[in-house]
Amino acid sequence: MTLALRFDGSQPVDLAAIGTRGAEAPEKEAGEGEFDALADELGALQELLYAAGTNALLIVLQGMDTAGKDGTIRKVLAEMDPQGVLVWSFKAPTAEERAHDFLWRHHLHTPSLSLVAVFNRSYYEAVLVEKVHGIASAEVVERRYPHINDFELLLEQSGVIVAKFFLHISKETQAERLLARQEEVEKWWKLSVGDWQERARWDDYMRAYEAAIAATATTWAPWYVIPADRKWYRNLAVAQALVERLRPHEAAWREALREKGEAELQALREAGFASPAG
Repeated sequence: MTLALRFDGSQPVDLAAIGTRGAEAPEKEAGEGEFDALADELGALQELLYAAGTNALLIVLQGMDTAGKDGTIRKVLAEMDPQGVLVWSFKAPTAEERAHDFLWRHHLHTPSLSLVAVFNRSYYEAVLVEKVHGIASAEVVERRYPHINDFELLLEQSGVIVAKFFLHISKETQAERLLARQEEVEKWWKLSVGDWQERARWDDYMRAYEAAIAATATTWAPWYVIPADRKWYRNLAVAQALVERLRPHEAAWREALREKGEAELQALREAGFASPAG
């Protein structure tokens, strides 16, 4: 059962109609068992991606505060080799970054072939936060959507597999998680007045997310809306979607490895370090 809701531009986006708890099935125990198998598969697929050297993977994570971006990274990518994974967390742009176009600082950190990059927040902040706070006008935001689509198409045509996730939580769940942080000393470093202040703009953010997803959901860079009120369900849904994005490439990666292996074996034979082909 597929738990993530995939949007590729062929259907309307109505976030209010998408439940933040997800479907009743599977049960938690069965879901966690399925997740373990998918996490192992993601580790194996990453190894193939790395070794084949023909593709990269860019994971974009967006969501309101406490939606679970950090937890998703730690849990879903746990079986990947950390040597091949880069995580970038984008804060407010610096003066230098603002002196360039809104995509400049992000393009610098897109993954090279063989690598996985995770954007914990991303260039989408330019059509979300900047829209909600009035930093960018409605006209500027509308002009940015096609640039995002073209940017992601460029990445796809350069061998980068793009997977975008909106972690969809309820306003009630966010309040529970913000309050829980106050009770756990280990999480005090996350406390922020700004998180509570942003809640006053919740409806504005939902409209901004809905507009952004509708405008930038494409076949080459689809959006996955993830019901995220339940952490185990969120992790399972993201893992399912990532495997869905990577599996179609597995046969080509294995073929690239076979060709590489044959070329290396031939070089070893010619150098006298391997027996002649039988």
